[in-house]
Amino acid sequence: MRWTWTEGPTQGSTHEHVFHEDGTVEWRGVDASQEGAASGEGGEKKAAPAAKYAAIRITDEVCVVSYLAPESGYTLTVVLNFRDHSIVGFASGAKEWFPIEGAFEVVS
Repeated sequence: MRWTWTEGPTQGSTHEHVFHEDGTVEWRGVDASQEGAASGEGGEKKAAPAAKYAAIRITDEVCVVSYLAPESGYTLTVVLNFRDHSIVGFASGAKEWFPIEGAFEVVS
């Protein structure tokens, strides 16, 4: 899935997320403005270390997803609306909390 943020601390950036059947998620920034992703040779962005996630289906069109990023210590909790492909949620750390918004697309 490709998530593009329109509100919050990562506004204007896009992240690709891969959700694995073993309950882990990997993500990486797909644009130069994304901070925190490791750069590989040639400047491409490498995926962050996998994190455990939880996903709960609310309705056929709405799902909530949450994971703790091990390197940054931030928890991301979002609601994905598959009808209009919108994202709303919260990013929080030990001393910070941000409402976030965006859009997503399913890519293969």
